[in-house]
Amino acid sequence: MTVLLNLLQSGAFYNFTFGNLIMVVVGIGFITFAVKKQYEPLLLVPIGFGIIVGNIPVGAILMEDVGIYEAGTVFNIFYQGVLEGWYPPLIFLGVGVLTDFSAMLSNPKLILLGAAAQLGIFMTFIMAIGLGFTQSESGAIAIIGGADGPTSIFLAGKLADHYLGPIAIAAYSYMALIPVIQPPVIRLLTSRKERLIRMKPSKMVSKRMLIMFPVVCFIITASLAPGALTLLGMLFFGNFLRECGVTDRLAGTAKTALIDIITIVLGLSVGISTQADRFLTVESVMIFGMGAFAFAVSTAGGVIFAKIMNLFLKDKINPIIGAAGVSAVPGAARVCQIVGAEEDPTNYLITHAMAPNVAGVIGSAVAAGVFLAM
Repeated sequence: MTVLLNLLQSGAFYNFTFGNLIMVVVGIGFITFAVKKQYEPLLLVPIGFGIIVGNIPVGAILMEDVGIYEAGTVFNIFYQGVLEGWYPPLIFLGVGVLTDFSAMLSNPKLILLGAAAQLGIFMTFIMAIGLGFTQSESGAIAIIGGADGPTSIFLAGKLADHYLGPIAIAAYSYMALIPVIQPPVIRLLTSRKERLIRMKPSKMVSKRMLIMFPVVCFIITASLAPGALTLLGMLFFGNFLRECGVTDRLAGTAKTALIDIITIVLGLSVGISTQADRFLTVESVMIFGMGAFAFAVSTAGGVIFAKIMNLFLKDKINPIIGAAGVSAVPGAARVCQIVGAEEDPTNYLITHAMAPNVAGVIGSAVAAGVFLAM
């Protein structure tokens, strides 16, 4: 009977709470969005399944053997890569290989849209301080507005690891929900006439410029924001592997096997960390609310700044592409294409939208460096 009692006490049904049930439903919701709606499935599937794994209670008897917060367990070892910031730079390496900066270099003024779309980060930073969070916590929360999951995880691990779960889940949730969140903001801030603007074709960029860009841009951005040295270094190193023409094998590994492995481990670890007793708090709800605010303001910041630029430009910018200034590559650029095609199916905006989109990747990393320096 003692053995049977111990078995029951270590089982899920004996220890299941209402909070665990809520989180399991959330995990199933993530998987459903990924499979049925195909919203960022490479991210939501491992995170969603991880949420389910992390909320199957095992009881005090087994917790020391399998718990993610208990030293030495398999899940805890995986989670150290999140807390110590090992995984995000490796993902940035793969992102650098996958990123084509030619659209941005062919029309450099569009870089300003990537900068303007970081408005939500700094507005949310001020809001979080006003709501009683510390400066470090506020910086970690605010970076959600950049719509960059790896950067959010990296900064949360450095500045507010006790909120890492809610911050990571909020960042990846809003990245996946870009097709839902951004179109209403774009339509609210633009007229039909503005959405019909056609932009001139992009100019060709020389191979020499593409090779020089990651080196020069890294030196400049890392000098301005040395706190982002790790992320920027890996991003531009990956891009140099892509463009230099003599490291195809390394580039191929970084953009396929390496980034896929890290995404699996990172997503699963973040999901498992969302145990109900740690995740379902008032602060978590506030973080989700501020994340939505940050994302909406960042989207609006890019669109409004494009409208301001048009006051001074002869060749007008379609303000839709300002929304692509958030860091979600290439999801935000695709949304811009879809919204523009609703007005004119022959107006191809995605090429132009990729310019502020990739600029936003750099912008969110620089913002993270600023917060680390502060």
